[in-house]
Amino acid sequence: MTTSSLSRRTTSPWQFVLAGGLVAGAFDITFAWAFWAIKVGLSAERIFQSVAAGLLGDASFEGGAATAALGLALHFFIAITMSFTYYLVARRWAPLQRSPWTYGPLYGVLLYAIMNYVVVPLSAAGGGGSKNAWWIGLSIAVHAFLIGTPIALFSRKALSA
Repeated sequence: MTTSSLSRRTTSPWQFVLAGGLVAGAFDITFAWAFWAIKVGLSAERIFQSVAAGLLGDASFEGGAATAALGLALHFFIAITMSFTYYLVARRWAPLQRSPWTYGPLYGVLLYAIMNYVVVPLSAAGGGGSKNAWWIGLSIAVHAFLIGTPIALFSRKALSA
């Protein structure tokens, strides 16, 4: 390949959207693991299994590495879906592209609400999750700034690619 053919290569918008989901997912799962590891000593495997519990219920905690891998895959699938959703809406509603520092955090808080008050209660995991005030407060901040904001920034990049 020549230098000129390399310089003509462009990154697909979908690659930026995918990257947004992967970055947001990595921040989110790292936060969840670190918080619960420090607070009560939970392992990463247990955190990943708690995601799989959305499909498998309590049986996910008996599945070892297999259900942990399923939970991690589901987690990133959800994060990537969140990123694609923002991107698709931003293609039609320009303020999302123009103001990612405003709409990204708002989107993150919306995602927190949907996940905790709709998705999790309707899943096989049931319940409403932890009632720990630190967990809730930090989770809202993480969703705003480490999930919604990266998704919005990568979507803006995708829309300008």
